[in-house]
Amino acid sequence: MKTIAVHTLGCKVNQYDTEAMLELFERAGYLSVPFEGEADVYLVNTCTVTGTGDQKSLKLIRRLSREHPLSDIIVAGCLAQRDAQRVSLPGVRLVVGSRRRGEVVELLERAQRENICLVAVEDLKGAPFEYLSVTRHEGKTRAVMKIQEGCDRWCSYCIIPSVRGPIRSMPLADVKAEAKRLAGAGYVELVLTGIHLASYGRESGESLIDAIRVVHDTEGVLRVRLGSLEPLVVTDEFCRALREMPKVCPQFHLALQSGCDSVLGRMKRRYTTEEYRRAAEKLRAVCPNCALTTDVLTGFPGETDEEARRTLAFVEEIGFARIHVFPYSRRAGTLADRMPDQVPQKIKHERAAELIDLGNKLEEKCAKEMIGTVEDVLFETEEDGLCEGYTPRYVRVRADGRPGSVQKVLITSTEGALAVGRVVE
Repeated sequence: MKTIAVHTLGCKVNQYDTEAMLELFERAGYLSVPFEGEADVYLVNTCTVTGTGDQKSLKLIRRLSREHPLSDIIVAGCLAQRDAQRVSLPGVRLVVGSRRRGEVVELLERAQRENICLVAVEDLKGAPFEYLSVTRHEGKTRAVMKIQEGCDRWCSYCIIPSVRGPIRSMPLADVKAEAKRLAGAGYVELVLTGIHLASYGRESGESLIDAIRVVHDTEGVLRVRLGSLEPLVVTDEFCRALREMPKVCPQFHLALQSGCDSVLGRMKRRYTTEEYRRAAEKLRAVCPNCALTTDVLTGFPGETDEEARRTLAFVEEIGFARIHVFPYSRRAGTLADRMPDQVPQKIKHERAAELIDLGNKLEEKCAKEMIGTVEDVLFETEEDGLCEGYTPRYVRVRADGRPGSVQKVLITSTEGALAVGRVVE
């Protein structure tokens, strides 16, 4: 039996795509094996959001080529789409970008028959939504549904629109069928994700709310969790719809990037801090005590000490439950790469460290505020007689629960950002 090992760099959407391709190989008779062992085929799903992502991808491909000279390497994903020639290194048998991932097995077999490095990277203009299905998911309780692909925002720092293509969405009928299939397989929490989730359905006249509603109304689904959103999607209509869907988890990831209007303008983000503040207020009005999470970039071109301080102050004002912090990374082909006043790496990382420290404090504060409350916890993993899982607000909890079940837990203490408690029902 032929063997395959896979590795993902980058975002959760990439992880979904990797798992979908792995399942295609397994259906074709391949055995999945650990990535650090020997395999006939290695699949690397690359990331190009940052320069670090590029370097990690290329370093890994070169290592595989050196250590496994008789194996075939498949390079997929965003870096492959962006620069197929650069990843066509010795040992690489197939390069596939953001299209034709559903044909990955057939493409590999063709490359093997012809004894070539096959570059199956195509222009993304007019690309349809590529339906990829995943049957296995983390913890066997929560399943990810990728319902949207591509982005047309063209923020000045971001390369993603050019490597993921235009917006396109899974048809609503397919969303409904996929939710029904996953619920039937026992997944009680479904996570809706995409490259620019807020754009769902724009090309067909449907909306993200339509997709949320069909998943929410699926029998067997207990929770619906949303991927990353933009603040401008949080309209009065959006909030009214959320109020009617109690299964939607009160945790919303609203991308921020900067808490300073002048930086947001240079980034070509389409909102101001005041609009962001109003979006947060609207969500908290419809979902009291909801958790807001976000992403922040530090050291964007021209960012001054004062602008960085404004971002710190804004993050503290909003009171995020969790923040992901990234030092700005130059990307050739973006507007920001050509901007003057590039910030030195040392300053970028110093500012990132400040934000990470603040984020840790906010996350711990969020967990401590739960002490004495009873929370519904969806348990996923078990170790040493205790289980860990997540509340609807996505706070991690450890208690004496049962994996795969939703149980009520009295929170009694915390360990950093981890809440600790005991099952009371």
